[in-house]
Amino acid sequence: MEDSFLIELKDISFSYSNSGKVLSSLNFSLKKGERLAIIGGNGAGKTTLFHIMLGLLRPQTGTIRIFGKTVLKEADFFEPRLKIGLLFQDPDDQLFSPSVLEDVAFGPLNQGLSHKEARDIARKTLSELGILHLEKRVPYELSGGEKRLVALATVLSMRPRVLLLDEPTVGLEKRALRRLLKILNNYPLEALLVITHLPHLLSEVLNGCLFLENGRLFPVSLSKVQDGPFALPY
Repeated sequence: MEDSFLIELKDISFSYSNSGKVLSSLNFSLKKGERLAIIGGNGAGKTTLFHIMLGLLRPQTGTIRIFGKTVLKEADFFEPRLKIGLLFQDPDDQLFSPSVLEDVAFGPLNQGLSHKEARDIARKTLSELGILHLEKRVPYELSGGEKRLVALATVLSMRPRVLLLDEPTVGLEKRALRRLLKILNNYPLEALLVITHLPHLLSEVLNGCLFLENGRLFPVSLSKVQDGPFALPY
C-alpha cells in the first residue's frame, strides 16, 4: 500500500553550532494535492527546513520519511533528489555551467538521459518559461530575475513530482511573475511547498499556509495572511 505522505518529518530538532535551536521537535507532513506556503520571520528556519528535507543538512533528532521510505544516510537521499526539485533562495548557488543550456541540461543528464535527450528537454523547459533566447548566455551575466527563472528551469527540466521553492518571486518583474504562476498552475505536480514573504503574490497556486515560529509549524488561514491581520514578526 502506498504511503499517504510524500514527505513526513517527525520530532525534528536542529541547531547551528554558533546559534540556538532553529527547529524544535517539529512535525510536518505533505500529502498529494497540497500546495502550501511557508511563512515566518527572518531567521525562523524556513530554508533550513527545506535543506533538511533533502538531506543537505542533518537534524540532531527526528525521523524523515520520503515517498514512504525512511531516509537516514546520504545514499538514501539520491532517489528523492531526482524526484523533488529544490529552488535555492540564491540562484547563484544553482548555476555553475558555462551556458544556460548546459545548466538546464545537467539534471536530466544525471537522470541517465543522453546528451541529445537532455538538451531537448532543456530547450523545451526554457521555452515553457519563455526564456529560450537565453540558452547560449553565460549565467553569471544574467539579471537577477533572469537568473531566478533559469534556476527554476534547472529544477523543472528534471520533471519533479514535488517542488520546493525558496522565495521564487524575488527579482521577478510582473510579466515573469505571471509566467511563473501559469507554469505552477499547469505543471503536473503532486505537491508544492513555497517559502515566501509575499504569499498573496502566489495565492492563485496555493491551497494552504503554514507559519514557522519558535522552531515549529502552525497552520494559518491563507486568506487571513492575504488580508493583512496576520502580522509577521519581521
